Amino acid sequence: MTAFLFTCLCWTPAWADSLEEQQLVEKAKHTVDSFMNDPTFNWFHKHAKDAKALVIIPQQLKAAFFLGVDGGSGVLVARDEETGKWSEPAFYVLGGLSFGAQFGGEASEVIIMAMTQGALEKLYSSSFKLGGDISYAVGPHGGAGVEGATSANLNADFLSFSRSRGVYLGISLEGSLISVDDDANEAYYGKKVRPVDILVTKSVKNKHSDGLRQAIMTAIK
Repeated sequence: MTAFLFTCLCWTPAWADSLEEQQLVEKAKHTVDSFMNDPTFNWFHKHAKDAKALVIIPQQLKAAFFLGVDGGSGVLVARDEETGKWSEPAFYVLGGLSFGAQFGGEASEVIIMAMTQGALEKLYSSSFKLGGDISYAVGPHGGAGVEGATSANLNADFLSFSRSRGVYLGISLEGSLISVDDDANEAYYGKKVRPVDILVTKSVKNKHSDGLRQAIMTAIK
């Protein structure tokens, strides 16, 4: 009897170990809702359904003037080409240095669209930098959905969009490092998993991610 009680007290359900990760998933859902309700991101609204994947960073911290130090945790969801459904979330970290006119100490929400198969395959790696051999651009913005739209950014592998209560000018994530958060993925799914296990073979599932995926499906209709 004593042994049984000890076992009960020590046993912890897998979801209890992933509370922090689940909170991040919920914040990602809120970010999707925020973007879809903002007319500034009309182009994003229309083209999110064409993305191979979305990297959602609910809170990207940015500091300093001109030389920006940025970073944040987020999730990646990939779109199934055949069914149109979105995958379970894989956890990633965004970090690096960016240059431009920035007013620091602010936090912003960021969504990065992977527009090509090459971009999606980059996300399967443990880490990579935006730019270089994989093209990156700031996504078009404005109520008409075409402000900032050029052939250079519309044809980029990655497009980024950001919202903030503060004021930012010339925001760019060029050179930022995107890395897989193995610890968060393990905590959320209860075992060690790679991005391909989550996004391609779909060998793991967490029912608590349903709200995020439903929010994306609703938003892009």
